[in-house]
Amino acid sequence: MSFVVGLTGGIGSGKTTVANLFARYGVDLIDADIIARDVVAPNSTGLAAIIDKFGADITLENGELDRAQLRQLIFSKPEQKEWLNQLLHPMIRQQMLAQIQASTSPYCLLIVPLMVENNLQALTQRLL
Repeated sequence: MSFVVGLTGGIGSGKTTVANLFARYGVDLIDADIIARDVVAPNSTGLAAIIDKFGADITLENGELDRAQLRQLIFSKPEQKEWLNQLLHPMIRQQMLAQIQASTSPYCLLIVPLMVENNLQALTQRLL
């Protein structure tokens, strides 16, 4: 398993710029934002659960999640946001761990915008 370096920071803090520099040197990148999109992609288990909860109207015509509608739902009803977090966070964590295990570079960069706030720094050996 690779040595895991965590990269965290808010919007516009330069995470993508730093990650791209690491990638130039062959470092495997594991990006929580990309994983979060993957777990709700069309035909995914995550999207199926969201449709079961909120109905098929939560998707766009092309089968993708209607993020604007979901955002409106979860921010108007805190219990819905909690439900969504309980659904998606374990899926995202599982995928992050699988990608860490599959990493073939000597170390990998785990990119999580809210790493400390979500108590994910334990997945890393170093945090930037």
